[in-house]
Amino acid sequence: MTETIRGNSILPAHREAITLETADGLSLVGELALPQDSAPVATMVCLHPLPTHGGMMDSHLFRKAAYRLPALAGIAVLRFNTRGTSSIQGTSEGIFNNAEEEKYDVAAAIEYAEFADLPNIWLVGWSFGTDLALMHGLDPAVAGLILLSPPLRYSGPEHLVAWAESRKPVTALVPELDDYMRPAEARERFAAIPQAEVIAVDGAKHLWVGDSERVLDEVTRRLAPGVAVPLPTTWDGPMGKADSSAYADRTVATFKDRPR
Repeated sequence: MTETIRGNSILPAHREAITLETADGLSLVGELALPQDSAPVATMVCLHPLPTHGGMMDSHLFRKAAYRLPALAGIAVLRFNTRGTSSIQGTSEGIFNNAEEEKYDVAAAIEYAEFADLPNIWLVGWSFGTDLALMHGLDPAVAGLILLSPPLRYSGPEHLVAWAESRKPVTALVPELDDYMRPAEARERFAAIPQAEVIAVDGAKHLWVGDSERVLDEVTRRLAPGVAVPLPTTWDGPMGKADSSAYADRTVATFKDRPR
């Protein structure tokens, strides 16, 4: 029976709990979601929003990516909790370190994807995760970056220069109504990366509530260009349902008034 794909819809995939081991001796909680009946065409490594403000591997965009993209686009989705971060998947060892020692976390995720022979590895950062991608993601194994709501808070001009010199593709999706950096400023600052594409998303906000489909379409457009977008909004086949209430007190929105 054909059903509408909703926010809590879980499409078929091979999903496996994984552990990432960092070079400084920590174990990080993660999950790898793979297409069920075929090899992946690309790999999305998710770098989540600020953990001190509710960011985690289960933040809604990355949940939906893991729920949908293996089936709809043939994309492998690797998501994990950075050091000291908790979600219903579990708690990673260590403590939050203001984007510095998180360099080991990013490296561990890339290394896992490499050793698992996952193809066409892209880093997809959201908010704080965009800083991690820019600061620590310039690795020979990484094909490119997608930055969702980049605040450029922890990363500096030297990181933009490094990505410019790499000539690797960089796409920034910037909400029209973002709380931290809006499209005009983003175009000015990302001009330091000549190959960067800045996409303004009309009406969108930092948290992308109500705009998940646009984000997943743009991810698919770059990681799996052979897949038609917009992605389907219905599914004819088995479909699970997640209990979204499990995340009610862990959304980024819950922390929106806390000083950053």
